Amino acid sequence: MSSSLIFRISPLATLSSTLHFPTPISPILISTHNSVSLSQLNSTKMEGTEITEEVTEISGPNGNLKKKIFVAGATGSTGKRIVDQLLAKGFHVKAGVRDLEKAKTSLSRDNPALQIVKADVTEGSERLAEAIGDDSEAVICATGFKPGWDLFAPWKVDNFGTVNLVEACRKLGVNRFILISSILVNGAAMGQILNPAYIFLNVFGLTLIAKLQAEQYIRKSGINYTIIRPGGLRNEPPTGNLVMEPEDTLYEGTISRDKVAEVAVEALVYPEASYKVVEIVSRDDAPKRSYEDLFGSIKQR
Repeated sequence: MSSSLIFRISPLATLSSTLHFPTPISPILISTHNSVSLSQLNSTKMEGTEITEEVTEISGPNGNLKKKIFVAGATGSTGKRIVDQLLAKGFHVKAGVRDLEKAKTSLSRDNPALQIVKADVTEGSERLAEAIGDDSEAVICATGFKPGWDLFAPWKVDNFGTVNLVEACRKLGVNRFILISSILVNGAAMGQILNPAYIFLNVFGLTLIAKLQAEQYIRKSGINYTIIRPGGLRNEPPTGNLVMEPEDTLYEGTISRDKVAEVAVEALVYPEASYKVVEIVSRDDAPKRSYEDLFGSIKQR
């Protein structure tokens, strides 16, 4: 199926001749309200003050996205919710897990759109690249360390593990990366060094500092990123409405893991989410806003 997209440009940029750029050009995400499909940009023509792009949709079964979304930490409390919501939205999902046996009991094994693969972010980028594969279009990182006596665990998972994922994406040419981080990662710069939450979260091996350095690595990687910093995570269903603010703004508040998963999935669909760091909580008195409006209100830095 083919369609045309028309962009108008300033008369100052008008060319006297028609330019034609043949394929191949990289795939792009085309979204509608109810489905997502991978489309191939076939050609671009410039005539006068209009640029016309011919697009052919490449659809999988039922018109859904053919390539997969790789989820790291897919059996975690937030990661599992991300997998479920991706599948509900019609995405094909590759769930990266450390424990295959645990995955068999916690993830839906009967869904043909779900593939479960072994992936440990601490084992290096080469193995992660094999797990992600060339059939993945984007990566969502929802990993997290388990508190214990190993004070290096936050760095192994939240820092080095995330860096390994980014490097795996660069090896494969995967150019979409969504990270679930946390508010207060930059608490010291915000003047929140005495905030009880900042102190508590850094007790286990300077967790927030590890996350912040991983964020900085992503932002310098050249990959199209969305970094999502949720407030305190709740397992209960969502209440209230979503509040989304720029980085280093929120220092308190909570949010349902279900809502965090929803934001991660919607970030794939809306181009307004690209190259942005967003902080999110839920509030009963907040107005209800569309994701296009929410992501669009955050300025890139």
